[in-house]
Amino acid sequence: MSTVVELRNVHKSFGSNQVLKGVSFTIPKGHVTAIIGRSGSGKSTALRCIDRLEVVDSGEIHVCGHQVHDPAVDLRKLRVDVGIVFQSYNLFPHLTVEQNITLAPCAVKKASRSDAIALAQRTLKQVGLADKAQSYPEQLSGGQQQRVAIARSLAMEPKVMLFDEVTSALDPQLTSEVLKVIESLAAEGMTMVLVTHEMEFASRVADTIIFMHEGRVWETGDGGMLRNPQTQELKDFLSHGL
Repeated sequence: MSTVVELRNVHKSFGSNQVLKGVSFTIPKGHVTAIIGRSGSGKSTALRCIDRLEVVDSGEIHVCGHQVHDPAVDLRKLRVDVGIVFQSYNLFPHLTVEQNITLAPCAVKKASRSDAIALAQRTLKQVGLADKAQSYPEQLSGGQQQRVAIARSLAMEPKVMLFDEVTSALDPQLTSEVLKVIESLAAEGMTMVLVTHEMEFASRVADTIIFMHEGRVWETGDGGMLRNPQTQELKDFLSHGL
């Protein structure tokens, strides 16, 4: 199975704070990987390094054939292949849902307006919001806005999707809406990396779970590892929650 994402001995510091201390992992095509860990463990920083929103100090990151650690990497091409969705939806409030989604395909991929609208219709259907194309963000719930943010990323037809704590600002009902969309993407074979605190969801959907602790990959396994942790640190994390 071909590897889509690979981190090799990645280090990253912010000033004197060493956040990543030699992180290595691989993600095969079509797999869902969940990264869990306490706040400050380095999980979101690792995710942001994959899309080069953070520049690593040392080590290598290979994503969809791009050498992300290389200062000369073509960021435009990288971000066509990699979609990322954040905790905050980052929708343009003055644009309709459809306009929010068609903006990047037109600007970056030079898609025609009719092709971009067709893409928007298709991705909105994927996230269960086909009837909201002409709505504005303020007319939507938080869960709906987050699903539009996912549709916007999908419209770029990425090879891998990154999700950074996308449900942490939502109440349980809205969280369930968004997780259903991610689960359906997993069923369709989308390669995904999720930083999440939804343990039950990670256990059910992820092919691989990575537990990060103090800037390192501490334990790796399938969903069963959350029921049978092998290290005291993971036991403590699961018993005390976040």
